[in-house]
Amino acid sequence: MTPKKILRRPGPDTDPDWGRDLPPLLRRLYAARGVSSDAELTYTLKHLASPMQLQGIDRAVELLADAIGQQQKVLVLGDFDADGATSTAVAMLGLSMLGLGQIDFRVPSRFADGYGLTPGIIHRLVEEGETPDLLVTVDNGISAHEGVRAAREAGMKVVVTDHHLAGDSLPEADAIVNPNQPGCPFLSKHAAGVGVMFYVLTALRKHLREQGRLPQSEPNLGSLLDLVALGTVADVVPLDHNNRIFVEQGLRRIRQGLARPGILALLEVAGRDHTVISSTDLGFVLGPRLNAAGRLDDMSIGIACLLADDPDEARRLARELDTFNRERRSIEKDMKAQAQDLLASMSLDIEGLPWGLALFDPDWHQGVIGILAARIREQTHRPTIAFAPDEDGEQLKGSARSIPGLHIRDALAVVDTRHPGLLKKFGGHAMAAGMTIAGDDLERFSQAFDETVRDSLTEADLEAAVVTDGPLSPGELCLETAHLLKRAGPWGQHFPEPMFDGEFRVISQRIVGENHLKLVLQPVDGHEAVDGIAFNTGPEVPDYTRSGARVVYKPDANTFRGRTSLQLLIDYLEPCSAQTSR
Repeated sequence: MTPKKILRRPGPDTDPDWGRDLPPLLRRLYAARGVSSDAELTYTLKHLASPMQLQGIDRAVELLADAIGQQQKVLVLGDFDADGATSTAVAMLGLSMLGLGQIDFRVPSRFADGYGLTPGIIHRLVEEGETPDLLVTVDNGISAHEGVRAAREAGMKVVVTDHHLAGDSLPEADAIVNPNQPGCPFLSKHAAGVGVMFYVLTALRKHLREQGRLPQSEPNLGSLLDLVALGTVADVVPLDHNNRIFVEQGLRRIRQGLARPGILALLEVAGRDHTVISSTDLGFVLGPRLNAAGRLDDMSIGIACLLADDPDEARRLARELDTFNRERRSIEKDMKAQAQDLLASMSLDIEGLPWGLALFDPDWHQGVIGILAARIREQTHRPTIAFAPDEDGEQLKGSARSIPGLHIRDALAVVDTRHPGLLKKFGGHAMAAGMTIAGDDLERFSQAFDETVRDSLTEADLEAAVVTDGPLSPGELCLETAHLLKRAGPWGQHFPEPMFDGEFRVISQRIVGENHLKLVLQPVDGHEAVDGIAFNTGPEVPDYTRSGARVVYKPDANTFRGRTSLQLLIDYLEPCSAQTSR
């Protein structure tokens, strides 16, 4: 494992005056995550922010209501990631529930179209005679100036729903709903694309209700919250209070077996019990299987799985997505090895690496360069961009992953300002972004990117660190704590799942499954021993039975052969002074 500093998350200076009915451990954890009142731990739907705070939502609702009243032809344009897929499914299902009859969707090809609404997509719609009356973008569109212009010139009205950061100007759409557009007063700036679309549907239902135009049996839009939860967690947006409500409500539906057949089928092929899933399962079990379709083939398959009403059809599509995910993992493994070889060939130690890494290999696959960039970022703790050639080989498409302290989209904007024309296009978030450059501009871009990163970070920022909630007391290191923490979520980005650290004697260790380290650990205070596992360490690890180990871990309930026991899921460990008793 790459050496890291172990930092402890600061807690409150005084005992919180809220949460008196909570266990002391939870009060401490919540306070360290910025919770300051009982209301922030209340996850009922009535505590959601009002959709009417969203700038542009009135006009979007008016256009959608007209489309329903006149039975216009509506096309939903999605995106090829899990947020885009769930956003598309929510739009399709929700608008149909509210009375729209003619509705279809399209997803750009990652390889042929690139990201978002482009003129090429519009031209194909015109050529095919599939021009809609109204085009609705979900999880994209805020930077689609040319695409929106082409759509309107072709006679379409355009509603943009998005959550990505806006540029210096907005596209000339008929309506834009995006909490991150300039001047929008909506308080939850961290809504995912699927959350924005859900809000549009709730405002539309309110409008139709006031006009007496709802279907006879009023639609229950809450039935879509499993999809909202999945897209929110999979897109790794910060889990502010608003997003935690979405995720908790969606998890409740899934646990009760009320989720879409496609979500239940994806859990089934992954071997997960839907009655006990957590937000972590949404991010690490469902999200990758859904994303694999967009990375390697066509996200339409993932959307079809989410839309499927027949459980057997959902299972068939879920198995197909699972196959894509296995293929994706195989490609990623090969690409990661290639990238590590490339780093080794630089003949540089970690201190000698550029501060901003831009890596390229002609054999890399566009669909998984984002995952590759994330893995290299983890290894080097440097902002990393992985490039792959486009279909023609004339341009390079890059996927970036950042580290705390560097807003990657803003960094690319600086590069664009300093070197006009170097970036053909770019967009993204604080921690992830995408871009296109000319094939022969890689060296020039690499230098410009490294210079920008050096201007933004300090050497201290490049030191990898893991943040913990400190130690658990002997009484807290137990199975009940694992159950307590799982129920206490939802955990996620900016509301992180608790991790703890402590020194342990290592009674025994062995490699299982070629790459995973299994240990038996005993706290240095003499408390009873507990099992621990560190995944993907590789076969070469230190002998911790001699030195002991300082361990960063999450308590987990592990069930094996009908017996449930405490197991520590190890995020990081290093040798320490705790000696094993002989």
